[in-house]
Amino acid sequence: MKKLAAVLVLGLVLTAPAWAAIKTVTLAVPGMTCATCPITVKRALNKVDGVTKIEVSYEKKEAVVTFDDAKTTLKSLTDATTNVGYPSSVKLKSP
Repeated sequence: MKKLAAVLVLGLVLTAPAWAAIKTVTLAVPGMTCATCPITVKRALNKVDGVTKIEVSYEKKEAVVTFDDAKTTLKSLTDATTNVGYPSSVKLKSP
């Protein structure tokens, strides 16, 4: 019985997505034209599953987003900002 339990636990560990990682990306958001625009961008990104941290800068016209790449994609992030009126593109991403 103990061997069966050990095999089951080992199987679960080995089938977990080992390639999932926390990533950080910088999105260029050139359409931000006022000091309240970052609030809208941040709210949109906050709704994306897997996003853990967001820093939006009006001055730099960019958003730095930390996310779990097993739960979301770069396209989902850029779509989120685009859908609220602020098209964005990937400026820089972490390895």
